[in-house]
Amino acid sequence: MLPLIDWQPRAALQRLHFDWLQRAGVEVAVLRLDQIDSLISGNKWFKLTEHLLAAHSGGAQGLISLGGAHSNHLHALAAAGKRFGFPTVGLLRGHAQHTPTTRDLEDFGMQLHWLGFAGYRARHEAGFWQPWLARYPAFHPVPEGGGGLAGARGCMTLVGQVREQLGDVGWDDYDGWWLAAGTGTTIAGLLLAEAPQRRIYGALAVPEDHGVAPQIEAILQAAHRSECNLELIDASRGGFARVDDTLTGFIHDSESASGLLLEPLYTGKALLALKQAVDAGRLATDQRLVFVHTGGLQGRRGFESGA
Repeated sequence: MLPLIDWQPRAALQRLHFDWLQRAGVEVAVLRLDQIDSLISGNKWFKLTEHLLAAHSGGAQGLISLGGAHSNHLHALAAAGKRFGFPTVGLLRGHAQHTPTTRDLEDFGMQLHWLGFAGYRARHEAGFWQPWLARYPAFHPVPEGGGGLAGARGCMTLVGQVREQLGDVGWDDYDGWWLAAGTGTTIAGLLLAEAPQRRIYGALAVPEDHGVAPQIEAILQAAHRSECNLELIDASRGGFARVDDTLTGFIHDSESASGLLLEPLYTGKALLALKQAVDAGRLATDQRLVFVHTGGLQGRRGFESGA
């Protein structure tokens, strides 16, 4: 049976100092989810917590989930399995390849199955899980990216972590949140936890046709919530995993100026979208925003190595 895991990591809240923020009179503090652990990093752990509780309650022996060859979600799941002593299975998009991430998955003991591209696209079809749960009958299935209402509820705790540290950054309150969106699960969790007056800005790391907005709406409906103070901004640079010279140059300059490490798929795109909004005057002077560093730094290795 899956062990009951009582690990509640805390993320530091730190002020961000950039010339472009100072010129605009906008204050930003970053929630350092990238620093909670050397391997189980970022928002992925928080999206997993409620799934792990459900698996324990259901008497599951392990977890099975989906992702790509650079998946932060699968990386966090496999690392958690190794550390806390439960087996994991990963169903991967495409055909077998060796990346820094997949090598870690294997080292952590995750059993990998490559579905091809057509097989992976079938993940939303009725009956997709049936043969896999017949093969791994004691395993608890986790949606892609740790999504769904369970994943969102796990992210609600981030609000408390920020509120407990406002004094550390010289704030008594804040106006909203800014973060990257891949599935929208973390955003949905913040919407569930926050009062409607605090705005959530979601920088889309995927094109709009990937369905982030409907996924957020579905999670809110499942929680019987309707209020939604949300603005989604296209930060995809033309497609998921699309990286251009403007983005890479911005990441380099930002890291040099702040020491804050970024990766190009999520946090880099989100911070660039924030700068563009600030430069365009779309944010009011004296506004205070929490920028969520959603982790994913392990994925940098694939871009740096060309894997």
